[in-house]
Amino acid sequence: MQHLMSYICGAWVYGQGNTRTIHHAVSGEALYQVSSEGLPLTESLEYAREKGGKALAAMTFQQRAQMMKAVAKHLLANKEALYAISTETGATRADGWVDIEGGVATLFSYAGLAGRELPDDTLWPEDEMIPLSKQSQFVARHVLTSRPGVALHINAFNFPCWGMLEKLAPTWMAGMPAIIKPATASAQLTQAMVKMIIDSGLVPEGALQLICGGIGDLFNHLDYQDAVTFTGSAQTGQKLRAHPRLIEKSIPFTMEADSLNCCILGEDVTPDMPEFGVFIKEVVREMTVKAGQKCTAIRRVIVPASQMEAVKQALLKRLAGVTVGDPMLPEVRMGALINLEQRDEVQARVNELRNSGCEVLCGGSLDKGSLDKGSLDKLVLTGSSNSNGAFYPPTLLYCADPMTNQVIHSTEAFGPVSTLMAYQDTEQAMALAMMGQGSLVGSLVTADEQIAVQVIRATACAHGRMLVLDEAAAAESTGHGSPLPMLVHGGPGRAGGGEELGGLRAVKHYMQRTAIQGSPSMLAAIGREWVRGAKVKEEAIHPFRKYFEQLEIGESLLTARRTVTEADIVNFACLSGDHFYAHMDKIGAAESLFGERVAHGYFVVSAAAGLFVDDAVGPVLANYGMENLRFIEPVKIGDTIQVRLTCKKKIKKVQKTPEDKPHGVVMWDVQVLNQEQQPVALYSILTLVERQLGDFSASV
Repeated sequence: MQHLMSYICGAWVYGQGNTRTIHHAVSGEALYQVSSEGLPLTESLEYAREKGGKALAAMTFQQRAQMMKAVAKHLLANKEALYAISTETGATRADGWVDIEGGVATLFSYAGLAGRELPDDTLWPEDEMIPLSKQSQFVARHVLTSRPGVALHINAFNFPCWGMLEKLAPTWMAGMPAIIKPATASAQLTQAMVKMIIDSGLVPEGALQLICGGIGDLFNHLDYQDAVTFTGSAQTGQKLRAHPRLIEKSIPFTMEADSLNCCILGEDVTPDMPEFGVFIKEVVREMTVKAGQKCTAIRRVIVPASQMEAVKQALLKRLAGVTVGDPMLPEVRMGALINLEQRDEVQARVNELRNSGCEVLCGGSLDKGSLDKGSLDKLVLTGSSNSNGAFYPPTLLYCADPMTNQVIHSTEAFGPVSTLMAYQDTEQAMALAMMGQGSLVGSLVTADEQIAVQVIRATACAHGRMLVLDEAAAAESTGHGSPLPMLVHGGPGRAGGGEELGGLRAVKHYMQRTAIQGSPSMLAAIGREWVRGAKVKEEAIHPFRKYFEQLEIGESLLTARRTVTEADIVNFACLSGDHFYAHMDKIGAAESLFGERVAHGYFVVSAAAGLFVDDAVGPVLANYGMENLRFIEPVKIGDTIQVRLTCKKKIKKVQKTPEDKPHGVVMWDVQVLNQEQQPVALYSILTLVERQLGDFSASV
């Protein structure tokens, strides 16, 4: 039998003693021995901080993004090896796709977000300058910096790849190394992916370590710059959260626990509506994907009493068509649970639900002959025997009195198990949704906008994410149980009170936010990003004549002046078609808040461009966009405008092929001033500016 190695302090190692065995979910065969006894676990923390942490912190956000993109491409190129191991955990090809390629997509997503929105620097200015004094020479802003610690990620068994990568992506982007502790039951798949990453040589040494087995007394050696995340049962999570070391050092702890997620069928939906079919399909999919072993799976199915019988029959019919068996076979839609221990755990929870008064509509038993229908001995398995595999039948329960039965709102069978419950009106449906005491996700299927407004506004407070499905959304929906990189994954109460993913929000969990106070020039120097009020640098050469590398932050141009005439306003109105009364109607304008005719705001912006743009062919390739436009004061006939254009920040863009013209994005601060030197318009423009040297120059 193979030993499942850990990767610690730059070496693949295996512990001695106190071993656990990983079994094949389908055949029951013993596959791996797992132990972390005697390994240098404590040393791994300092190794991560000194080696991986310092290397990652020295990389800019853009460099980290490129690293993650390269890792994602490498994993995709070698994905078939991961799919082969994934079947050992009972996962079908479709299940593996969610786990493996879904995880890789998270890396791509964060790399893309950073490439578009984060600076080519190690410090992240989070907001604009905040004036603290009358003359605005004492200002503040918040910045984010990498913490010199390590993130310890303790993951669940159900998503051994995605569960790791969805935490690694924001951790690495924040410049922090990670130690991964996967659940033992599926650790072989996590280990295979980690080995691919390490062998690729794409990440700094110490940026990623892996512990297969227990973590020993690792918590006792964590420090205040470290972070801990946990995905798993609420009971284990609460125990870890209360660890004395976490409390003593105020160590951030993020918990994502299994929750009793619900799906509500709106009382407007009838069997002849498209939304009815959407609802049935969604519930069955969430029951059977990953054999129901999902923290986001639908556990409580909340249905109008008037439609209960129709829903029962439709669900039973669709569940009867689910092919269960060997996940390697393409015709199998549902594989096995992770192991026999988990199968016994699911059975114990189903027994609790049944003993509370729930009726078993299908499935629901491991004991031969214990029920008249749906027991495991009557489950037809495709391509496999059930003697050693951890198979469990799709199980649908019905609770006749959900308002008083507390067990259905507190007991989760972590497998292909859901409970039907009826409601009398929308108010009661919302009450049932709230009785879950906090969920990762809830969904509502309805065609009625008013029902959607009522339900979401009342129950959003108890959910981390909510999905509203009608016929239009269903055509493209990613589904109830699919966390997305750009959306928050987490939930209040029973769901753990944590927050993972959520785009760049997640990166901030692993960084230190600091309020910096000082003069504008000092803040500009610290943030390497010019702010209004800071010193500027003026040269005879127009900044649009300079290549990306030649431009300096704070380089500025004060343009010539232009007096706005009535002819300007009339000509712009004719050209644009904008004949708004404040520009064209002398009487109407006199009665407006301006008191007289004023220039179009977009004329002011266009005239400003005419003042600061350099006409000749040069390094500026294109206008990339405009941000944060505000019109501060009106420009009246006879007013004179002038523009202050200042290089605010620069982001180098990667040259993807030798044929691409190397370039970067330059953000310019634009202040349009009147004859009193008062700002009349403020905004930023982004330009694509050519670089003198491309990324492929060295190889040419």
